[in-house]
Amino acid sequence: MTARFAWRGAPSVGSIIGALWLALAAPVSAAEDAHPEIHRQHWSFGGVFGHFEDAQLQRGFKVYTEVCARCHGVHRLAFRNLAQPGGPSFPEAAVKSLAATYQVDAEPNEEGKILKRPATLADHIPPPYQNDQEARFALNGALPPDLSLIARARAAEANTPFYRVPDRMLRDVVTAYQEGGADYVYAYLTGYKEPPQGTKLADFMNYNVAFPGHQTAMPNPFQGGDGLVKYDDATPATVDNYARDVTAFLAWAADPKLEERKRMGLLVVAYIVLTALLLGLAKRRIWRDSH
Repeated sequence: MTARFAWRGAPSVGSIIGALWLALAAPVSAAEDAHPEIHRQHWSFGGVFGHFEDAQLQRGFKVYTEVCARCHGVHRLAFRNLAQPGGPSFPEAAVKSLAATYQVDAEPNEEGKILKRPATLADHIPPPYQNDQEARFALNGALPPDLSLIARARAAEANTPFYRVPDRMLRDVVTAYQEGGADYVYAYLTGYKEPPQGTKLADFMNYNVAFPGHQTAMPNPFQGGDGLVKYDDATPATVDNYARDVTAFLAWAADPKLEERKRMGLLVVAYIVLTALLLGLAKRRIWRDSH
């Protein structure tokens, strides 16, 4: 007896394509929920010819010391870095005076005891807490991260459909986009809002539209609003400028050789182009004479 197959109930090509589309779109929707949209900002240090602005880095360091340094350290930065070219470029005498206001561990004395001494240019900037346990005890169990590399450790997740990923990657390569971490830090600092109605926050948590899950242990650092930090120049003392300036400072802290690296990259590209041009001209002349 010949078996007969009933194709009447078989799925059509359209239904198969629809099912595949839903399966591929589901992770994108989930990613959008997990990774809020982070808008790209204009930074002076962005792009192939990017560079840091000394005045902005100086303002950013002021915001860091008056607001962020209460909980977060930058242990990879030494005081001397604040006076070096390519950074805030503070006067060396001013940095020495600043370092002297900090106390760091001295070398053990003859009895093996470690005393304190004023910091020098060679010392790293001390963190606000001696260890993780002290930090957690002071901050309701939360551990504030060190900010030395925060602008490189974080990134802006793109809510891009899978079919747009290749052209987005190509655009990033052409524009030398490397500011995803800075975009995220800025969005996070300016992302504190009142939670939507019906949203229940966990204990000691704060609502932030840029943070995955929207609940973060860090309270709004600019709770005082505009005027919280007094600038030494004519720059408006606004929350937006605080966030931009301290983000630029943290971007420099994470990549203090950025300007030097970009200059070297341009020189290498120019060398390769010039070499290719000379080799091409030499080849044309050699083969022309051979005929």
